[in-house]
Amino acid sequence: MNNLTGILNIDVPILQGGMGNISNAPLTAAVSEAGALGTIGVGTMDVDEVESIIIETKNLTTKPFALNIPIAITPHLQEMVRLVVKHGVPVVSLSAGNPTPLIPYFHEHGVKVICVVASKKQAVKAEQAGADIIVGEGYEAAGINSNLETTTLALIPQLVDAVSIPVAAAGGIGDGRGLASMLALGASGVQMGTRLIATKEAPFHENYKTALLNAKDDSTVIVGRSVGKVRRVMKAPYSAELLQKEKEGVPAEEFGKLTSEDFHRIGALEGKLDRGFINGGQISGLVSDIPTVKELIEKMMRDAEGIFTRLVNHKVK
Repeated sequence: MNNLTGILNIDVPILQGGMGNISNAPLTAAVSEAGALGTIGVGTMDVDEVESIIIETKNLTTKPFALNIPIAITPHLQEMVRLVVKHGVPVVSLSAGNPTPLIPYFHEHGVKVICVVASKKQAVKAEQAGADIIVGEGYEAAGINSNLETTTLALIPQLVDAVSIPVAAAGGIGDGRGLASMLALGASGVQMGTRLIATKEAPFHENYKTALLNAKDDSTVIVGRSVGKVRRVMKAPYSAELLQKEKEGVPAEEFGKLTSEDFHRIGALEGKLDRGFINGGQISGLVSDIPTVKELIEKMMRDAEGIFTRLVNHKVK
């Protein structure tokens, strides 16, 4: 057990990333049941919908899970904060905003706090504010991303050097090799999103899973640079339309509406890739099967352990 797994009371150093409005109980519970940390992302959902997912998750697992609250994105910030305490959610993940005012409240109620950051400056501030764990998210990651565009490979060792609390790496991790590489860089664990989409328990449209199975190394694209709203999505008719609108000078407000969680759901849940988008990280090209969550996590751990064993036995010539 390393410091990250001990703090979170989980068995393996793997966290599920928040998935916004396509978050659901079956996948969250499956991740937690496999010994990792399942996560419900609140996105822009209303309070009743998030509360329903929390209750369903608690009915499916007794193991720890987290609620991801994107501070500047949810229109129901205070209500989401109260839901964590009301339902005894043991871990909260804070992203997309300043977590400092919220951390003392969570600590008062025994909730462990993860802060998602994209820079050394953000990590240091989060630690000073009392965060228990840092997630450093690199440019390879799916969905809303930092305008800094720093890669995970470059970001993680700098964060590890800058803070004394555990760091988990996000962006570019989809198998045991990715897990081993981040641990080698000093991370205490990893956070994944895209790879968990292509699992049996994930209740997403088959078009989404098929897109991942068919993905190549260049099957994702960044949209939103021109309006300061960077997002990594899978190449598809709707994302091509978004890029065209950027070329035409789409206003930021209109672009924000076109990339709202409503269009995320259309792509991910309805499979209408000409009318909505699907997030995808740069590891999409690594996806070649659809295992159960348990099978995926167990294989990642075996493969990572095998890599370290080979490295220990390897003699540099």
